Amino acid sequence: MVRRVLALTSGRIAVVILAAIALLALLGPWLAPQNPLATSDNALAAVSGTHWLGTDYLGRDVFSRLLDGSRISVLGSLEVALVALVVGAVPGILSVYLGRAFEWFTLRIADTLVALPFLLFAIAVIALLGNGLTQAMLVTGVLVSPLFYRVSRAATLAVARSPYVEAAIVSGASVGWIVRRHVWTKVLPPIAVALAQTIGVGFVSSLTFLGIGVQPPEPTWGGLLASDLGYLSHRPWAPVAPALLIMVTVWACNLLADAIRDVSGEAGRALANDRKARANRREAAAGPHPAGGSR
Repeated sequence: MVRRVLALTSGRIAVVILAAIALLALLGPWLAPQNPLATSDNALAAVSGTHWLGTDYLGRDVFSRLLDGSRISVLGSLEVALVALVVGAVPGILSVYLGRAFEWFTLRIADTLVALPFLLFAIAVIALLGNGLTQAMLVTGVLVSPLFYRVSRAATLAVARSPYVEAAIVSGASVGWIVRRHVWTKVLPPIAVALAQTIGVGFVSSLTFLGIGVQPPEPTWGGLLASDLGYLSHRPWAPVAPALLIMVTVWACNLLADAIRDVSGEAGRALANDRKARANRREAAAGPHPAGGSR
């Protein structure tokens, strides 16, 4: 799948952008030219050689805080996606094979999570568990898990009706073997699409914008955006940098999700057949190769 995704222009663009964001998250704290938590008397300063994006209302270097906050923003989004994947995809696959009682129970839980108001439930649970990044991302991942549950369940139901899976069941194969050998490879593409979309939704930025999960003075993209909005009269351009990072990351994740969708399933087979047909037409138009030299 990776090779087919990289064969698409949109897939290559998405991978390059996300690789740059990952490097920014990995190296951002070391690339920050100044201490992102250090305050000074030079508050709300304009762009200069010392402060590339100016300073905030406490005199902290915005560029350094933007680089340092990349790690929390990116890792938090990954944590949400992984929690949602484990909590949602595994029960979704097993609900097809573990009987009616397990299926009914997991469906009711998924319906309940979908019906819960996202922000209100997140705020209520975080108020009980404490306002920390781990608690916020755990709650958010659980609330997003019904997406993975429904996607994995629908894909598993389609595979479960195939003749080779029914033959494996009749021959006495275990559920674990069937899932590893037949189901997982078919379910992986739609789950990968859902995973890319979940990472790109920007839950961390939206929650930290509201002051949930990460508290000041720790920098995040959403927190920087929220703090800048209070001083637009002094620095009207200040929200551009964090907003641009959030938008580019979300756009690249959605672009990657579209590329994975285009190369998987029926669409992927149609795309591969179309490429083969175009290659055959080019070879036919080029004509037979000239014969080698005479003896």
